[in-house]
Amino acid sequence: MIAVPRDDLLRLSASALADALSAGEVSSVEITQAYLDRIAAVDGAVHAFLHVDTAGALAQAAEVDRRRAVGAAVHALAGVPIAVKDIVATRGMPTTAGSRLLEGWVPPYDATVAARLRTAGLPMLGKTNMDEFAMGSSTEHSAYGPTHNPWDLERIPGGSGGGSAAAVAAFEAPFAIGTDTGGSIRQPGAVTGTVGVKPTYGGVSRYGLVALASSLDQAGPVARTVLDAALLHELIGGHDPMDSTSIAGSPPPVVEAARRADVRGMRIGVVRELGGEGYQPGVRARFDEAVALLVGAGADVVEVSCPHFDYAFAAYYLILPSEASSNLARFDAMRYGLRVWPEHDQAASAEEVMLATREAGFGDEAKRRIILGTYALSSGYYDAYYGSAQKVRTLIARDFARAYEQADVLVSPTAPTTAFRLGDKLDDPIAMYLNDIATIPANLAGVPGLSVPSGLADEDSLPAGFQVLAPAECDDRLYRVGAALEAMLHEQWGGPLLDRAPALVGMSAC
Repeated sequence: MIAVPRDDLLRLSASALADALSAGEVSSVEITQAYLDRIAAVDGAVHAFLHVDTAGALAQAAEVDRRRAVGAAVHALAGVPIAVKDIVATRGMPTTAGSRLLEGWVPPYDATVAARLRTAGLPMLGKTNMDEFAMGSSTEHSAYGPTHNPWDLERIPGGSGGGSAAAVAAFEAPFAIGTDTGGSIRQPGAVTGTVGVKPTYGGVSRYGLVALASSLDQAGPVARTVLDAALLHELIGGHDPMDSTSIAGSPPPVVEAARRADVRGMRIGVVRELGGEGYQPGVRARFDEAVALLVGAGADVVEVSCPHFDYAFAAYYLILPSEASSNLARFDAMRYGLRVWPEHDQAASAEEVMLATREAGFGDEAKRRIILGTYALSSGYYDAYYGSAQKVRTLIARDFARAYEQADVLVSPTAPTTAFRLGDKLDDPIAMYLNDIATIPANLAGVPGLSVPSGLADEDSLPAGFQVLAPAECDDRLYRVGAALEAMLHEQWGGPLLDRAPALVGMSAC
């Protein structure tokens, strides 16, 4: 049946694969098998996946092919395979959140995001690696070992969702699901040369996600093109009665905006506080060039100031640990997950079993944040720390509101640097946390953000990212700007940035 050369299948965008499936040029089984073979060939070096569901993915692909063959109605993306971050509960497939505490746990239900993927007929290739309970910026805090950046296998792929970004960048999946609590979709996108989107808080259901910080967490798409991200966003988005924070009403027209890709007359606000000192010169240079392209395409650029963004980092690292200490208290060895008995004490109390389990199950970063959060919430410190951080959060939301009176979208570099070497920042948590300094404000305010590749930094020839932020429930603006910039940059580069990734050549041709 195959009319598309097998090696070319892996290079096609998700939207192009969907078109080929619809035209009968290729089957879902053929596409899914090609990706499974790619995973087998290169994931030993990349370690993007924690679990690969070969049988399940092929069975779902075969069912989509059967439905198409009998003329049944199917979703436009039916048959296009996908990878899913291991923080999303998946019925019948392990969900560990990158932690030993959930090693071997197989949920009896699907998260809403996973259910929508299954209903639409997207074969799930497997679950991707991540920092434990989404705590990290490098995927080095996974209990199952780090993921490697396909651009340079000695460097990090970002975090906490480095597995999803690396899988897409290494052509192990056409697109993927990630989650973003402080930049965990956008920052990995920046350092791997992929597109990452954090939707408006409540725009995609959180039901069935292993919670880190409930007021910050948001699932979203990871893709190789802006249009692919929009198609996936449209599929997983929309109201869910199972999530009390889910937004009711019609979701924004993100696919239409991505296809429009026109910035004429749009007001682009460059955020003064998200640049300058601490930003790698090559990252800043690619950002300035991208802004110039938008001006050339008819956008109006203004500088805006969001003075309380300078306090976002401190506020975030009080709010997140506080919510995490509360959410992770459920891992008590009593109901599910790991249970460790104290050594030589089979008559231990529940408290002793809990202590032994948490000592063995949580990694260093999880323990660090739980302790910090518990302290911030403790009697006598709640108002001084957590309460004050929430007041700063309100001030940041007001900064956004004022900025959006002057501009339709705000822009900045996504991350201050390109991918650093594995191990370089493990002993310096603050330096690690600072990788999210440009992405954190969006999570505190609940507004949507997108990262699109802006080119290679001169210093190391590694990818940099361009971040676009829009008002809440105006996610379509992200896609208008992102798709327009992507088209201009692809024309300038002679194709997608990932075509120039050197590590991929060394792993095997695709």
